[in-house]
Amino acid sequence: AEAPGSWRAAAPRKRRRSAARRPRGREAAALGRETQTEADRAVVLRRLQEAAEDLLLSDFWSLALETIDSCLTKHLEQLKAPDGTLLEALGNLHLNSSPDESAVTPGAIPGETLVPGTCRWKCVCYGIGNFATCVIARYQLTFLLLFLEKCRIPRRHCWVYDPLFSQLEIGVLNSLGLTVLNENEEGKRSVDGEPTIFYMPHCGTALYNNLLWSNWSLDALSQMLLIGNSFRGLEESLLCEKRTVSMG
Repeated sequence: AEAPGSWRAAAPRKRRRSAARRPRGREAAALGRETQTEADRAVVLRRLQEAAEDLLLSDFWSLALETIDSCLTKHLEQLKAPDGTLLEALGNLHLNSSPDESAVTPGAIPGETLVPGTCRWKCVCYGIGNFATCVIARYQLTFLLLFLEKCRIPRRHCWVYDPLFSQLEIGVLNSLGLTVLNENEEGKRSVDGEPTIFYMPHCGTALYNNLLWSNWSLDALSQMLLIGNSFRGLEESLLCEKRTVSMG
């Protein structure tokens, strides 16, 4: 028996385990990065929505559609055959239809599910730029999304690439339903007999040269619709450069 008033060693306390294990170290850092990425992606998507609302109300949007529609009309008039794959494909570009205009709700980027019907055209986009940080690039991407909606081309039929894309931008493009190319084609893509729209805003002359060279036949060129820089402007720019060199 212990003597009265003697000291007694206390048994060590047992630590109570929490019901939910808290992430530590690398897990916590990874969770933080993932949360931040989701927040950044939401910000970019919101800015794209705002750009879509602005663009739909602008004169540029209506004028651009008029220009493209005029080019398509001239192309249809040049076709001699009454029937054919290209003629049917051109007829499926619904630039004059209006259902998608009413389907575009404020604050929402149009999507392929909003409009019934599909188009047989494919779309390839080069050189949009860093739309997460650049306002001009953001409007270029917004124009592409609205154009796909207007033509009733499913987003999954649109391939995009820019070597400047960040991981955040690739994630945003994937969430929008677009297909991001894994490698730099340098514009050397053949249409392979399928009607294809190439959207190339402010791309360099070399990229246009590679694209045309890869499709340098009457049949392939007739299957292409190119939205980008003015060829006349490119020609004038090259002539100015040659004159400058010769004078120097």
